[in-house]
Amino acid sequence: MKITAVETVKTSLIVNPQLAIVSAAGTHPESHYLTVRIRTDEGMEGFGEATLAPVWSGESQDGAAAAIRNILAPVLEGKDPRNVRALAAAMDRALIGNPFTKAAMEMALLDLKAKSLGTGVCNLLGGPQRSLAISLKFSIGAFSPAEAARVARHAAELGLRAVKVKVGLHIKTDLERVSAVRSELGEDFSIAVDANAGWTESEATLALAGLEKLNVNAFEQPLRRGDFRGCARLRAKTHIPIMLDESIFTVQDAMEAIRLDSCDLISIYPGKNGGILRSLAIAEMAHAAGLKCIIGSNLEMDLGTAAMLHLAVAIPALSETVSHDIIGPLYYTQHLTDTPIRYKDGCALLPEGTGLGVNPR
Repeated sequence: MKITAVETVKTSLIVNPQLAIVSAAGTHPESHYLTVRIRTDEGMEGFGEATLAPVWSGESQDGAAAAIRNILAPVLEGKDPRNVRALAAAMDRALIGNPFTKAAMEMALLDLKAKSLGTGVCNLLGGPQRSLAISLKFSIGAFSPAEAARVARHAAELGLRAVKVKVGLHIKTDLERVSAVRSELGEDFSIAVDANAGWTESEATLALAGLEKLNVNAFEQPLRRGDFRGCARLRAKTHIPIMLDESIFTVQDAMEAIRLDSCDLISIYPGKNGGILRSLAIAEMAHAAGLKCIIGSNLEMDLGTAAMLHLAVAIPALSETVSHDIIGPLYYTQHLTDTPIRYKDGCALLPEGTGLGVNPR
């Protein structure tokens, strides 16, 4: 089997204005995607998805499409798509960085390989290690307390039992927002917070007492990207588990976080990590270090979300106490695939069928 063509399609979707994310990293009113299709000489196809935000990874739709057309596609054409690791390494030699772009390419390769074997992508990762339903938390933007409570009600109406509240802007109003969500949802609801690298170490330290009083079960990315030592010092001051997201894109980042005792939880997902296999490598490293992993999100649509679910059911060290962010399709009224991701009882369900289990329309 040989790769004969690599094609891309750009799509943008407006996030439901009632739910659009506002955070210390900025606003997210619209999402930009690039769908990748890899064709072979045997008529088989594999699909992948890049969720692109320059403020997050430095990638854009036009940049990703150009990188694939001019650099990555020539590396893959004529090669056997089933040699996924070798092709991923070849793409790394040809292009530095660009994790979401490379993740879409690897996603399409794994989708194609699994289809050729008549199985699901999770089975290429060693098979399911847990239930095929992954518990979720809804993300609540940095809204006014009243608006945050309204979104919290929406999450509860969807059947979720956990949320994440954006903080990292102003300590007083941030704590008021979390307090409003806690009052709305009650003590039995799990609430995490995400500062999106917005606080200094002194600000995060000042916020700890209020967050502990509100029974927060995870504190995500409290400090700027790469401040592993600061996070280690903060971690020593609280019983709230510290989670790193923006600080851990690569296996090397994860190694540094573990070496410096910077966190209790690592947020992983294929786009940020440059592919499913690299997310798996970080999860295995976390497992060896006694840490747990959360599946994070950049509001992926159905293809990217399917990849996250195949990863979630297969990895070691998936957190059972802090829920996951496999929530992108819940923020839109449109779908880009023939079979949308299914949600039930506060969980996202692994797609059925071969490959990723979903295909573009």
